[in-house]
Amino acid sequence: MKVVSEYLKGVEGYALLAKKYGVPDKSQIRKWVNQYQQYGIQGFEKKQTKKCYTGTFKLEVLHFKKRTGASLKETSNHFGISEPSIISTWEKKFQEGGAKALSRRKGRPPTMEKKQKRAYRKKPMTREQELERENELLKIEIEYLKKLRAFQQNPALLGKRKP
Repeated sequence: MKVVSEYLKGVEGYALLAKKYGVPDKSQIRKWVNQYQQYGIQGFEKKQTKKCYTGTFKLEVLHFKKRTGASLKETSNHFGISEPSIISTWEKKFQEGGAKALSRRKGRPPTMEKKQKRAYRKKPMTREQELERENELLKIEIEYLKKLRAFQQNPALLGKRKP
């Protein structure tokens, strides 16, 4: 912010300020000044997430740049893109692969197909298995009702087990 404010006072130019503050390239100071003029002090705050632009937005930006003859800086300022060089990347992609190249997702494409979840199929039970299952459920129900009746008669038995 100190470098930007000195530049805006008009005392020194980009090159002298870069030399004075040990900034390797004067273009960095130019970017800082542009960010400040476009976004104010918020332009210097670190962004939490990277912005993802849709393919149609990228096409619109490129169309605007071509139609108006605006520079990368002017185009990025017009659309609120913080880094003008991203537009030149979009231009290269568009020239190489057309509109489809702008819509491609970042990252490595999946190499394996996702496995289909198998539907869990129960084997049909035989009549004997059905009767055994029903018998087991009835035994559990009888045991539950016995414990419920015992608790209703004497609530102090709750939590005590038979030896």
